[in-house]
Formats: sequence, C-alpha cells, structure tokens
Amino acid sequence: MPAKIVEVKEIPLSSLVIGKGQVRTRDVGKDIDELAASIQKMGQLEPIVVCPAKEEGKFEILTGQRRYLAHKQIRKGSILACILDHEVDETEAKVISVTENLVRRDLNRSDLIDACTALYRRYGTMKAVADETGLPYDDVRNYVKYDRLAPELKELVDTNQVDMKVALRAQDAASVSGSLNPDEAVMFAKEMSQMSDAQRVHMVKKREDNPTADASEIIEAAKTGEKITQIVVTIGVALHQSLKRYAKDEGTTIADAASSLIEEALSGKGYATGE
Repeated sequence: MPAKIVEVKEIPLSSLVIGKGQVRTRDVGKDIDELAASIQKMGQLEPIVVCPAKEEGKFEILTGQRRYLAHKQIRKGSILACILDHEVDETEAKVISVTENLVRRDLNRSDLIDACTALYRRYGTMKAVADETGLPYDDVRNYVKYDRLAPELKELVDTNQVDMKVALRAQDAASVSGSLNPDEAVMFAKEMSQMSDAQRVHMVKKREDNPTADASEIIEAAKTGEKITQIVVTIGVALHQSLKRYAKDEGTTIADAASSLIEEALSGKGYATGE
C-alpha cells in the first residue's frame, strides 16, 4: 500500500537520518547559505517528508534534505515534517523524492538520469517509471538511454556538442565489431551532428556492412554515397501533428524524421534499404 501522511509536526533534528532513496546526490550543499538565511528570516515555508526509520525512534528523510541541512546550519533544534504511516523501501523513497523535487523544479539533469535509470532497473519498463514519477514518457526514455552511453559520448551530450540520438547512433556504429572504439565513436558523433538524419542512418549501415573499414572512409561514404530522392506525401492533420511531435522529441526536422520512420518501417517489414 502507498504510504500516507498521518501527522505533521516538529521533529528534533537529532531524530532524523537522510535516506538512501534521496534523488538529489549532486550539489546538495549548493546555496545552503541562502536557503538558511531565507528560513531564518521567513521561517520554514514547506515541511519535509519523513517515514519511520529502521532504527527505533528515528525518522528517515525522504524529501527536504537541503532544508534539513539549512536548519542544522542555523542551529535549529527541530524541523516541521510530514510523517508517513510506515517505512518505505528505497524504490518508493526515490519515487517520492523525484515527485517532490519535480514540483519544486530544482532537480538537475544528472540527478534525474540517475533516478530514472535506477527506477527503470527496478520496474523494467520506461512507462512504469513515467507512471510512478509523473515524468513525461519521452523524458524518461532519454534519461534511461543516457546510461547506455560511453563516458566520452556522455561528455559530448553534457556539453551540448551532440544530442542524445546522435550519440546513441555513433555508439552503435562504433560497436559493430562487438567492442566499442571510443575514439571512433566520438569522431562519428561529431560528424553525425552535421549530417541529415538520412545520412546518419546511412553511416550506421555503411559501418555494419564494412566493420573493418577506416572510420574516415565510412564518414565520406555517408556524406557522398547514395543519391537521395525527394518524394511528396499527403498526410492528414492528426498524422502531421504526430510527426511534428516526434521530430521535436528526436531533435530533428520533420523531413528527416519522416525519412527515418520510413526506413525503420521498411526494414522492419523485411525490405532491406539500399538494395
């Protein structure tokens, strides 16, 4: 049964422990001075959330660790808390922490990636993570995909040099031999970021067809290889809106999104592209 709030009251700081399910693991102490000053001047505007801890007489902090740390800094003896009716496991604690921080909109992207990846490993589907946390499904999909990336590609994504889709395609292209070549993956990612979606798909296929070819040859083949034929397709308004949303979520143009979907559909039906 989901935990419910049974009481809201002041709890001594000495009775609190920070739970393992806290979603915020980075920059926990950032701007604590400002938060402490605000609490000292305005008082605590929002209770923290706690549940009974394993240790007798203790409570585990599920949300509000920064408020707790600010209270300690200004030497407050207690803090206002919402108390849940029973102890929760680490997964439920993480869900509560994600949800509360989303309402406050102060989680950084790396914390969300860590939380969504951990919940995905527990629940097994991205839809379940989205349902439990209230995060948009497409956001969850991107956060979970991020965990697949090699460190070199994560750095490119983190510094906005390439988007997630490009990084994943580059990694796939650089892994066709069975093991990832990080230098080749970075080279592919940087080149792919300047290509159309059709060229990116073509690059991956070229690498799959020629796993031992030099990376520069694969890049050149993708840029100058097969001719591209333009076609005009008439679709309904609802389908067009869906295509626009897909293109936006994938960070690409409508034309490239349509090309990618057509190629994936044909391949899925057994019609190999490029033949």
